[in-house]
Amino acid sequence: MPLRTLTDPDHLPALDHRYALERPALGLGAGDPPPRILLLYGSLRERSYSRLCVEEAARLLRFFGAETRIFDPSTLPLPDQVVGDDHPAVHELRELSMWSEGQVWCSPERHGQITGIMKLQVDHLPLSIGGMRPTQGRTLAVMQVSAGSQSFNSVNTLRVLGRWMRMVTIPNQSSVAKAFEEFDDAGRMKPSSYYDRIVDVMEELVRFTILLRPHAAQLVDRYSERKRGFPALACPPALADRRRHHRRLYRAARPQP
Repeated sequence: MPLRTLTDPDHLPALDHRYALERPALGLGAGDPPPRILLLYGSLRERSYSRLCVEEAARLLRFFGAETRIFDPSTLPLPDQVVGDDHPAVHELRELSMWSEGQVWCSPERHGQITGIMKLQVDHLPLSIGGMRPTQGRTLAVMQVSAGSQSFNSVNTLRVLGRWMRMVTIPNQSSVAKAFEEFDDAGRMKPSSYYDRIVDVMEELVRFTILLRPHAAQLVDRYSERKRGFPALACPPALADRRRHHRRLYRAARPQP
């Protein structure tokens, strides 16, 4: 399977445990089962800083009580290169997206934009597959790495893509400047304000994922899709029940005379 194996998953040398909350979403909703987070990165280099950032993010997410999977895009074909996109890596990516409740996207900035590898992965995630929606309603955290000074071109583009994919993109984000200076020889991120920001972003992602978990189905329930999905003048029992429930909530919320 095209999944990255996370080395030293519980070793967090740059994290100051005196200030870290192991369950940052405690009290916001049900934390069991653990929130499921898919992480995507945008470079195939042997020493890929977007991958190293994603691996640091995955370790933090595990510390915060999440279950993580990192997709390896190295065998992913171009869109339409394989008839019907019938390729094992494409199937795996879509299944992982369906599995996830939240996602992390991290791209290098190349020529002022996200990389083709990053866009390739998003391009293989359709809005709908047989009535199932692999991205809609899921939370999203965006990050980027740069070879030079700090920039926000890639995270801005990732936000546009997240909105297009109907995801709930969290407010915080991470942009690591001069990424080659931020990692040691073992590929671990050094203590810095950049690392602290990644901790902040992953904390926030877990909080939003847990907070939205009980409301995910309702947040993606749309009039236009209900209208397309049901025959004219028909009202399925499940939809009728939902409408009655909404009427009860509306009546209960109205001020009493």
